[in-house]
Amino acid sequence: MTAPLAPGPRARRLHARSRPGPAASGKPPRNLGLQEESIPEIQSILDRSVARGDLPFAVGICASSDRTIFSGAAGEAAPGLPAAPDTVIRAFSATKGVCATAMMLLVDRGKLDIETPVEEILPEFARIQVLERIENGVPVLRRPKVRATIRHLATHSSGLEHDFWNQDVMDYVAATGHPGLLDGKREALFYPMMTDPGTRWAYSMGPDWIGLVIEAIDGRRIEDFAREEVLIPLGMHDTDVHLRTPMAERLAGVSARNDAGDLVPTRIDLPVAPEIFPFGSSLYTTAADYIRLLRMLLGRGVLEGTRLMRPETVDFMLQDHLNGLGFRRLRSVAPAFVGDVDFFEGTRKSHSLGFFRNDEDIPGMRRAGSQSWAGVCNNHFWFDPKSDLAAVLFTQSLPFLDPRYMQTYQAFERAVYAG
Repeated sequence: MTAPLAPGPRARRLHARSRPGPAASGKPPRNLGLQEESIPEIQSILDRSVARGDLPFAVGICASSDRTIFSGAAGEAAPGLPAAPDTVIRAFSATKGVCATAMMLLVDRGKLDIETPVEEILPEFARIQVLERIENGVPVLRRPKVRATIRHLATHSSGLEHDFWNQDVMDYVAATGHPGLLDGKREALFYPMMTDPGTRWAYSMGPDWIGLVIEAIDGRRIEDFAREEVLIPLGMHDTDVHLRTPMAERLAGVSARNDAGDLVPTRIDLPVAPEIFPFGSSLYTTAADYIRLLRMLLGRGVLEGTRLMRPETVDFMLQDHLNGLGFRRLRSVAPAFVGDVDFFEGTRKSHSLGFFRNDEDIPGMRRAGSQSWAGVCNNHFWFDPKSDLAAVLFTQSLPFLDPRYMQTYQAFERAVYAG
């Protein structure tokens, strides 16, 4: 891999503000989590969750920065296809971890300052206005009071919001016929802002815009940049925007919970030949691949001797970048598809430049500074730098945050730390 370029003055200034990582020497901290005697219990959790119908199938992996500690699966990912670490899933919003890493490579190389207004890189972004109301079926819009920055996009504080958790966005789509993100059209990104940038956290399509920022700076399409600069160096050979033939043979089906509480087959697919690949949701991946990304972040930019970025860049990435904004509860307006979002209710949390961030220890579970997110089909992950521990629990089911999935996820995490 080509050595990173020296950071420019603005990038150096960004890194100078960052706090030292948990191991200033560059070595990861001692693993404080999983011991080998816990492995049978973790596998048992996967087996029981599938047998009870809590998950259609399960793939779980736990690792430290330097090795895989547990890898297991249960159930069938599709008829006649046993679930396995190399089962291919639709990553959906887990794509954002790769997008954030790609963005940080540009920061690491001095090519991007996160405080840059988006419209200075993408002038078309200036088209986006704030939705005040819908009057007689017509949206009433105004100019935002401040310009959204790259940091706003990365932390979901740009004013943009997803429709699943905001009725005003749903109403805007109904009034205008605005295309959805899965349509794969560039115009689909031009949702209006719901608030002025920097005034509240709300889950958004910000990373999709970051993909276009990367394209504008680097010149390659985002899927090519990510493949050549992130996926190939990390050995993530089963992660791609294209469902290549060997991957298609291992693709999991998707299930949805019906009114009777049973999981039944359903259909949800990524766009096949879109105008753009929205890089907050466009990847296929596997648990075995995704854990390699998390291990690199635990290793402060290094995986198995390959350095992707400097330790201080990773430290800076994983800090709280919400600038004092709180992480608020999101109430679903599409309960068949997604649930309410309020991870670890009653605890302090924030957002880094790529992930949800726990700001305090969770007893018996992850420690302060841990990072996490998921895809809409309940492919969840977290990594805990203080414990040198990362884990994934992947399935393909709806709704997102299904309570029975979340009970399994909590039991899985507690078993990982119980050792």
